Amino acid sequence: MTRSECTDPKQASVVEGPSPAAEWDRDVARRALDELFSLARRYKASNAYREMLEFVARFRFYSPFNAMLVHIQRPGATYVAPPDRWLRGYGRRIKAEARPLVILRPMGPVMFVFDVTDTEAEDGAPPLPPKVEHPFEARSGVVGDELPRTIENANRDGVKVREREAGSQSAGEIRVSEPGRQLKVLVNQTHEPQYVWVPLRYDVLLNSKHANEAKYATLAHELAHLYCGHRGTPNGKWWPDRRGLSHEVREFEAESVCYLLCGRLGIDNPSDEYLAGYAQGHEETPSISLECVMKAAGLIEQMGRERLRPRKEKE
Repeated sequence: MTRSECTDPKQASVVEGPSPAAEWDRDVARRALDELFSLARRYKASNAYREMLEFVARFRFYSPFNAMLVHIQRPGATYVAPPDRWLRGYGRRIKAEARPLVILRPMGPVMFVFDVTDTEAEDGAPPLPPKVEHPFEARSGVVGDELPRTIENANRDGVKVREREAGSQSAGEIRVSEPGRQLKVLVNQTHEPQYVWVPLRYDVLLNSKHANEAKYATLAHELAHLYCGHRGTPNGKWWPDRRGLSHEVREFEAESVCYLLCGRLGIDNPSDEYLAGYAQGHEETPSISLECVMKAAGLIEQMGRERLRPRKEKE
């Protein structure tokens, strides 16, 4: 519980719980996101949904969730940043008639950003760099440390990734592990590495004959099933329990996550064909959770970038 003290000596008292300002910030964030997700109904159309995924896959400088929020509000956006970054980094000010876009702030409620088209250069401002002028240029990506780092971070959730020889048409799978087994998880890498033990909950199998890019795509797909809640959850605060969904919904969500992650790394993957084929045969998308898709993609992407701390059972 937080404590907020009043600075007016005439009203000196201690207020228990979140401050009114913090509550107001949360309410603003909640209202903004509720409005944005009500607009997201447009993505029921298969073609509109695929267009949004393509945008998020190319919009690599913000998380998948925030990229989706930008697309909901302004599909034609190319590069967005808050006013202070535009001024400090690029010598540009926000136009008077500009419309702010709402995204989530790390460790906070919301922040407001503006597209490059809503800015104007000050005198003497340097030319815009290529990443701003041409942010969606195609690139040929390869998987580097993202694969082993994602595998290592999966351990903290009790997920053991193994490789096995299999035929060319067999990519991988995720399955519930036998009960009673433990998994050793690295806490931090120092002169004397520290480890903790967590219950082994899931096994992910990858085809050892595949290239690293194909292994990463498979791992992204199988972890998407987990973090979208298709396999249940050991703790509802870690990810949701959404068991009971149809096979169509489960696969559509997992393929969407895989498409986003591979697209943001510039990797060709089979999810592109799956989603394109679905759009050709169906006018509407299944009843998926956009929020789960974007949050799962964001988590798996983070797992490939940095070592995450072990989960706490009570968090």
